[in-house]
Amino acid sequence: MAPACAVPVRDARGAWADIAALGVSQIVGYGTLYYSFGILAPAMARDIGWPTEWVFGALSAALLAGGLVAPWTGRWLDRFGAGRVMAVGSVAAAVALVAAALAPAAPAFVLALVAIEVASTFVQYGAAFPLLVQRHPGTAQQSILYLTLIAGFASTLFWPLTTWLHGTMSWREVYLVFGAMNLAVCLPIHLWLARRPKARPLPAAGADALVSTVPPSGLVPPHLRSRAFLLMGVAFAFQSLVVSSVLVHMLPILSALGLGLAGVMVSAVFGPAQVAGRFTLMVFGRDLSPLALAVISAALLPVSLILLAATAPSPVGAAVFAALFGLGNGLYSIVGGTLPLALFGPEGYGALQGRVTSIRLIVGSAAPFAFALARDWMGVDGGLLVTALLGCGAVVAFASVGLLLRRRSDRHLPPTVAEVRSDV
Repeated sequence: MAPACAVPVRDARGAWADIAALGVSQIVGYGTLYYSFGILAPAMARDIGWPTEWVFGALSAALLAGGLVAPWTGRWLDRFGAGRVMAVGSVAAAVALVAAALAPAAPAFVLALVAIEVASTFVQYGAAFPLLVQRHPGTAQQSILYLTLIAGFASTLFWPLTTWLHGTMSWREVYLVFGAMNLAVCLPIHLWLARRPKARPLPAAGADALVSTVPPSGLVPPHLRSRAFLLMGVAFAFQSLVVSSVLVHMLPILSALGLGLAGVMVSAVFGPAQVAGRFTLMVFGRDLSPLALAVISAALLPVSLILLAATAPSPVGAAVFAALFGLGNGLYSIVGGTLPLALFGPEGYGALQGRVTSIRLIVGSAAPFAFALARDWMGVDGGLLVTALLGCGAVVAFASVGLLLRRRSDRHLPPTVAEVRSDV
């Protein structure tokens, strides 16, 4: 007879199948709805007769709209099931991309861009993480890690793919192709996930590597939940400002720093660095708490920006920047799923993830436009240093959550194992 802690083979296989399928849909979702925009934005601006900064301003407004919708999306994920919501989101994403491609003038284009960002809340990590929690609650933390490991290839694949397509097509035709990809690839995956039976509840510990140790109610006691969520939200807000600013402007930043064509090659380091960081965490960092991981991920972002500003136009310095920033962003994606789960538990996780997504999108919505203005007023170096300073705020906020939990454990001796592991 198998030991009580062993993970049933069927459940483990089901988890891996869900992760692999979601990984493919996340690559397409992020590649078509997010990473392609920075490459196509100059052509969009020329086509609709706007300055490029205005196009990024429209993106900021669209991200704001997505952030406002995210809390409702989170509640729908809990109510209707994440698979169903993601299937609807695939159709919505395809329709929004086609609407943008066919937009006759700037107002219609902006409305379509808003629709794209709203649809993104249905199909990207904010929905994929709750799906894993709903289907595999006992293995959710490790499942999220493996999902982000696969999805980390989105930028590596879609930056060059978008550039290649745009070399032979207009941006409108590229968006039509991307709309078809959401229907042909993502919709069948999400429908399949929506129809699959839920996995049986698994024990909190066992021999399989997917098993996690998330307490049912989370690490934060009820009387500290509001304070802990506020600090976590502030940290995610600062990180979102940094990530949104740099990812949308990655290639223009490297070009403005004098790297030229080498900037395209350097940016290719970013995606593999995300994957390498997640793989390293999977192999060597299993005992690292989500909160400690949050501090590390937050610290890597400003360090990489300062290094880039200090070494430009050195290709070597830029490559190290891309590696560190990719590593930090890769861990940031994991933290966005695992930290709320560890702190507050799996109950109502869809709604919780919706609130987190809302904070990140609303605050980060100003980042692309603000960085474009800062680049014009202060130069690229000045914009990078200001962004790095904001990134340091995330380190302080995450560390404050750790201090909050440490004080709690000091007041309730002896601390539990979970409390000890939660300390930074």
